[in-house]
Amino acid sequence: MIELLFMACLSSAPDQCQQRSLVFSDVTPLACMMGAQPELARWVEEHPAYTVSHWKCRELGTGEREA
Repeated sequence: MIELLFMACLSSAPDQCQQRSLVFSDVTPLACMMGAQPELARWVEEHPAYTVSHWKCRELGTGEREA
């Protein structure tokens, strides 16, 4: 599994950020890197109160997924 890990900050309070992630089971790390910006744009469209400050793709090991 591949995790797209990103920081989501409130637009009205940019110092209030939360780590978020999207998990994919059928992509490679390279595909995650190439497709991250459109996925994050969709996420921001669905969560208009937030902006994304930075992101990365990583392989998700057993027990690493956050609740």
